Amino acid sequence: MFRLRRRVFRDRLDWTVSVSGDLEIDIYDALAPTYVLVVSDDYDVLGCVRLLSTTGPTMLADTFPILLGDKEAPRSELILESSRFCVDTDRAVELGPHGINRATFVLFAAMLETMRAKGANAIVTVTDVRMERILRRAGWPLERLTEPRKLGQTTALAGYLRDSDLALEAMYRQAGLEGPVVRNQPEGRKAA
Repeated sequence: MFRLRRRVFRDRLDWTVSVSGDLEIDIYDALAPTYVLVVSDDYDVLGCVRLLSTTGPTMLADTFPILLGDKEAPRSELILESSRFCVDTDRAVELGPHGINRATFVLFAAMLETMRAKGANAIVTVTDVRMERILRRAGWPLERLTEPRKLGQTTALAGYLRDSDLALEAMYRQAGLEGPVVRNQPEGRKAA
């Protein structure tokens, strides 16, 4: 997962992120986040996202507060923050509807399922306008907090992704699945 994050965020997108060797790791990884992974049958990580409680430090509040405008950062047990969403487009090559990678739909479904399992009803995220368009086409539109701003080479914004039965059903349908995608660990593997 950390190798994929480096390949996507540092190598491909050229973002200014912390790297250690071939891994992309930052301070938010030390805060006991929940990692949601899309894993192939061969246990290759095809996609990932990090979910963090908004009751403590968050990327939006502590790294990108400029994206809040004059609003307060969300601080609630009912809201999670997502970050480091990425899909390995070299390995996960199966496209679904709208030209969106199938692994993206699976990861969106897993985010919705995990949000519900944690008793939350929304996810706040910092993303770029390209991902906002993907979310809209996928059927899970981002509710903007403020207008986008140029941050380095990226046009970024913050917004909410709300819990939605319609969005979850759309993700299952577009991923070609009939139901839940989240498993705590791969079958046949023991927790460390």
